[in-house]
Amino acid sequence: MLTVNSIKKGIVIDHITSGKGLKIFEKLELDKADFPVVLLMNVESNELGKKDIIKIQDEIDLDFTMLGLIDPSITINVIKDDKIVEKKSVSLPGEIKGLIKCENPRCVSNHDIYAIPTFSLVDKNTAKYKCSFCDDFTYYKL
Repeated sequence: MLTVNSIKKGIVIDHITSGKGLKIFEKLELDKADFPVVLLMNVESNELGKKDIIKIQDEIDLDFTMLGLIDPSITINVIKDDKIVEKKSVSLPGEIKGLIKCENPRCVSNHDIYAIPTFSLVDKNTAKYKCSFCDDFTYYKL
């Protein structure tokens, strides 16, 4: 049995869909951290069957839009003095700026460095987004 100790102060990203933990780890650039970080993969879960967990023994700024885009089912637990003091959830973002690019090759956001790709959520079930520049649709693969 694998044992991972609790953290005294920091963040636990929990309920990550199995297999998405590594992507979140990479996007948060936790491989460059100078503090203890643990990525647990394929942990047994009553709710999900299997899940991934990331434990960060430090306080860092999290991009909730990016996290919600990768996996809208995760929860963020803020830990202080060995206790959960705050529990946050993320969801699929209603608006995205600069995180994905438009699938329309003629869209101005793909050619103009000053045009930051901006999208509005159209359909939550399919993660369908509408580009604010060309009105084309882009799907984020969940």
